[in-house]
Amino acid sequence: MRNEIARGMKDAIPICAGYLAVGFTFGMAAVSAGLTMGGATLISFTNLTSAGQFAGLAVIAAGAPYFEMALTQLVINLRYALMSLSLSQKLDTSITRIQRCIIAFSITDEAFALVSTQEGKVGKYYIYGVMSVCIASWTCGTFFGAAASSALPVAVSSALGIAIYGMFLAIIIPPARKEHSIAAVILIAVVLSSALHWLPGLKAISPGFAIVICTILAASAGALIHPVEEEDNC
Repeated sequence: MRNEIARGMKDAIPICAGYLAVGFTFGMAAVSAGLTMGGATLISFTNLTSAGQFAGLAVIAAGAPYFEMALTQLVINLRYALMSLSLSQKLDTSITRIQRCIIAFSITDEAFALVSTQEGKVGKYYIYGVMSVCIASWTCGTFFGAAASSALPVAVSSALGIAIYGMFLAIIIPPARKEHSIAAVILIAVVLSSALHWLPGLKAISPGFAIVICTILAASAGALIHPVEEEDNC
C-alpha cells in the first residue's frame, strides 16, 4: 500500500509544479474578484477544476443566480464525465463503488492522462497518491496566490494577473498550429465572445450564459466543419 501511494505521489510531481503555478494565478484572480483568501482556498479544495473555477469567478462577480452557475459548470466540466467512464475500465475490479466516487472527485485532465497511461489495471492506492498531490498543490497554490495578492501592491498584482492569459495561450496555440480544426473552433469562440461582449443587446447577456453559448456553438460548429472520420472495422 505504502509503495503504491509513494509511486503515485512521485509520478504526480510534474503535475504538482503546474498546479502550484496555475493555482497561484487563480488565488490572485479570486481576490481581485472580491473573494476572501479563505473563500478562494476553499473553492480550490472542494472543486479542483481550473477552467470551471476561472469561469465561476466571472459568474460570482456578476452576482448571477445559482442556476446560471450550475449550468456554466455543467457545460465546462462535462468532459470529466467522459474521462470517468473511460477511467472506470482501467480500475482494478476490487475498487468499490464508494471508492470510485472518491477517485472521481480527483479526476483532472492531467491526472486522467497519468493514470490512463499506466500499464494494466490501476489500484486505488496509486490513485490516492496521485490525487493527494493534485489536491494539495492546487489548494496550496491558490492559498499562496490569494495571500500574495493581499500583500502585494495593486500595480504588481494587476501585472501578475495577466499570467492566466499567458497560460491559456500556451494551452491553445500549440495544438491550433497542428490542427486546423482546433484553430477554427478557437477563432469561432473568439468571434462569438467578442460579439457577446461588445454588440448592443448581446452584451446584456450575463457572463455565465455567455460562456455556455460560446462553448456549445463553437464546439457544434467545429463538429460540423471538421467531423471526425470513423474507422470502418468491417
